[in-house]
Amino acid sequence: MQNSIAENIATFLKQYEPFNYIEYADLKAIATNCSILTLQKSKSLFKINDELHESFYIVYSGVVHLTKVLDAEEVLHSKCYTGNLFGLRPFFAKNNYVLNAVANEDAVLYAIPIAIFKPYLTKYSSVLDYFLENFATQAKPKMENYQQFKSISEIDTSSSDTNLSYFQDLQYTTNPTLVEINTSIKNVALKMIANKSNHAIITYNNKITGLVTDADFTKKIGAGLFQIENDVNKIMSTNFIVVDKSISVAEAQLLLLKNDTTHLCVTEDGTENSTILGIISERDVINSQSNNPGILIKEIKSAHTFDEIKYIHTKYLDIIQNSFTKNIPIFHINAVASEILFSIIHKNIEMAIDHLGSPPARFVWLAIGSQGRKEQLFLSDQDSMLVFEDVAPEKHRDVKYYFVQLAKLVVGNMEKLGYKLCPYDNMASSIKWCKSLTDYINLFQNWMVTPGENSTDFSTILFDFEFVYGEIKIKDALESAIYQKSKNNTLFYDFLGNKVLKLPEGLTFFKKIAIEESGDKKDFFDLKQKGLQVYIDAARLFALSHNLKGVNNTYLRYKQLAITDAKNAEKYLDFAENYLQLQHFRVEESIVNDTDGAYINVNALNKVDKEKLKKCLSQTDDVIELIKDKYQLTQFS
Repeated sequence: MQNSIAENIATFLKQYEPFNYIEYADLKAIATNCSILTLQKSKSLFKINDELHESFYIVYSGVVHLTKVLDAEEVLHSKCYTGNLFGLRPFFAKNNYVLNAVANEDAVLYAIPIAIFKPYLTKYSSVLDYFLENFATQAKPKMENYQQFKSISEIDTSSSDTNLSYFQDLQYTTNPTLVEINTSIKNVALKMIANKSNHAIITYNNKITGLVTDADFTKKIGAGLFQIENDVNKIMSTNFIVVDKSISVAEAQLLLLKNDTTHLCVTEDGTENSTILGIISERDVINSQSNNPGILIKEIKSAHTFDEIKYIHTKYLDIIQNSFTKNIPIFHINAVASEILFSIIHKNIEMAIDHLGSPPARFVWLAIGSQGRKEQLFLSDQDSMLVFEDVAPEKHRDVKYYFVQLAKLVVGNMEKLGYKLCPYDNMASSIKWCKSLTDYINLFQNWMVTPGENSTDFSTILFDFEFVYGEIKIKDALESAIYQKSKNNTLFYDFLGNKVLKLPEGLTFFKKIAIEESGDKKDFFDLKQKGLQVYIDAARLFALSHNLKGVNNTYLRYKQLAITDAKNAEKYLDFAENYLQLQHFRVEESIVNDTDGAYINVNALNKVDKEKLKKCLSQTDDVIELIKDKYQLTQFS
């Protein structure tokens, strides 16, 4: 880059915060490493879930819109004009982008490498303070600064239920290793080992005087600069940082960065003379973000052992519970949770392949049932199928044997995580559901041509499948064959429709909730069979007959049907909301009583919830009437 260009960039940057705090010579050094980007109107710089860039951006000219997806629609989050920064997420977070950056008109941007800019945070405290002010304060900025605040933070503050993870109080170690200043280095090391700690706070009269970490032992003892019989004050650092107990994640992260340290000492009021409360490590900051879905998925991808997956899975369950208790809509919880769960299954498949060796053929692992519909928010049974590409007849047996063994490893690990084996054996580990593509196509087509003849082997959940791992073209080929055979297949629709009509009713003749009258579930209501199942099975029937390929989620099926079949749009939208309400009851039961939520105690519901439940159950009559109106239900009646 020519000096004149670097000078022009530096002059431009000097007009805007936080660059106006930086000396011109340093600005020119930054500008020398900048790139100039042109972004044509409607073109994207990055999209949601894109991997993070190595640079952040400032708008030189034009306008860039930051957008998000809400209820399947792209909506404007904020606008970036000349002088506005955006794309700072990789500077502070490890997970992928959460917004789209799209040029609303032709734009020119300066891309500033994060690695080049980081040292200036340490050098210029005002620059760091600028970021702290924008990231670490929970109060909404003044209106004139609001736009820039939103574009920098890239956190959605418009939602009343937003979880501002960077603003939350940081969870830290509250039982730090404390030693007196006259303690020997050897005894400090022994105490750290006993406490499984990587630090020790050195005290005098119960006040902090120094800090020792593993790094001090490595650098000063390992190098032979001091002997282990010396007092610990020989190796302790006196340039420790003290913070108060209410520090946020953002403040901690930036202070660690600014001071090039690995630990922060926590006291009651943030001074050295007050009560010692704990210590914050870099690991604590990382863990504070570990319940972020994006970071969780990255942890899954980098896991090496099943024990790591098992630990991550507990955090996945925490996300579901915390999201539910914060009244985040079930549909959004479904979307996030399913992606994490699929990542866990994906990793288990990779581990199985590492154990068995490379697959002998291409294949695809498909989740089916509630998992395939992205509705499994509880530890219910697992359902899956494995489809491998067609191979030569002489290889078929060995290929199938390999994939059954692979599936057994995966299914076994998922069982260890709490997902029970399917009582009907609808799992890829069964030879029935580990087949070649042609075998599956023939099986589905036989069902659909003569649905009543093979009913013992037939399960409608096999039509709710979702890609998890492998060759997606195999899944697409199977899906295309199924929908090709479903076109105008009145006999098949007759069969599916009658299965819905034969489901047990949720309300009695007198419009009371039909609780169980005997057995171990006496006085409980079968929410799964008498409530949810009608909506699930009907949505599947409607989707197949309307050729809604690739839409498996029950809620989304009804939303799409409202568009496809406008005549019955109002009914479909009611069905969608009713289904979410019933699923809400099931998840609540699952969380409160640690069950799969299939049965609920109606007597434990308050009056309002009982009325909500009755409304959802009463409208199953509308589902049945719509099925009767749309299909010829004569053959299997």
